[in-house]
Amino acid sequence: MTGLLVILLASLAVPGTSSGATNVDTVQLARAGDPAFEEQRPRRPRTNPAQERETGSWSLTLDNDLLVPGSRDQDYTYGISVAATGTRARDFALSLNTPLTWIDRLTWVEGITNSNVRGHSFEAGIFGFTPEDKEAEAPLYDDRPYASLLYVSSSRVQVDPAKQVAWHSSLTVGAMGLDLAGDIQNGVHKVIGSDRAEGWEHQVSDGGEPTFRYAVARQKILPVSTDNLEVKSTVEGSLGYLTEARWSLSFRAGRLHTPWWQTSPELAHYGERNNATAMSQDHEHYLWGGIALVGRAYNAFLQGQFRDSEVSYDSNELNHGVAEAWLGYTWAFSDGYRLSYVLRGHTSELKDGVGDRNVLWGGLVFAKTF
Repeated sequence: MTGLLVILLASLAVPGTSSGATNVDTVQLARAGDPAFEEQRPRRPRTNPAQERETGSWSLTLDNDLLVPGSRDQDYTYGISVAATGTRARDFALSLNTPLTWIDRLTWVEGITNSNVRGHSFEAGIFGFTPEDKEAEAPLYDDRPYASLLYVSSSRVQVDPAKQVAWHSSLTVGAMGLDLAGDIQNGVHKVIGSDRAEGWEHQVSDGGEPTFRYAVARQKILPVSTDNLEVKSTVEGSLGYLTEARWSLSFRAGRLHTPWWQTSPELAHYGERNNATAMSQDHEHYLWGGIALVGRAYNAFLQGQFRDSEVSYDSNELNHGVAEAWLGYTWAFSDGYRLSYVLRGHTSELKDGVGDRNVLWGGLVFAKTF
């Protein structure tokens, strides 16, 4: 993962700086670093870029159930991902944009908006799940099984500014059941002095198995939105290791500058983000959150795939209706750096047993926009 991060970040070229304005008032110049003064300054109009930038942004996301109040180390237990946006992300060596475009054409998603407002992103990451009792070496048949995914993903967004609609599509390929997931968790646990997770040899698809997911989402900004508030609804469907349909209602509230379609936390699925990070260097900060209702037909992290798994669940042992919620805060600095924290959770995915519990975790996102 470190090597992938280095390759990804090395491919990003920082644009040159522009010349400063002349004849700036001396008093205003002296107060330019004062946050209170920055809040008083008139905001520039929202950007709505018709031309995608070569380098839009990069981001590093860290998810962990330890990033919430209380003591938790179970269920969706950690995730690490790096992402980039812009035409460089579209043309990156590991990009899946070409097969994604083919699939979008087959599903009539390609060109659906008849608009040239578009965006592309590339993401790579790994995430893992564990049961509650990680010291047990034997399989735990009444709790969530160990599971993991190492993946790469490409996503595209097509925007219709006139109708205030955005279509997102994404393609993810990866491998479940690799030893790397357990090695990462136990390596971190060794550093921080936590107990070793002993049951990774019982994870779903242990030894490795390829998998994929294709998703399409339609987003619509709602009329109640204002300069300081955005509310949007999203309908999404996906096929693959998560086969489901979902509807979500989400919001942003605060000092907003970036276009509404460039921030889409409602498209996150466990550690996988699949959305274009905001591409503005302007200072903004806002509260964001939402709810989602999910009808999930299949979850490979609980049911397994074709390869035999020592611990897995049948469809009739799962809750196919799941409710999700999230709440976060983003602070964007004027130099293009951003810091976000999010608290996420969803209702139980298992009907019975020790694993029948609600899931909660936290996430940190470090980003740089250009």
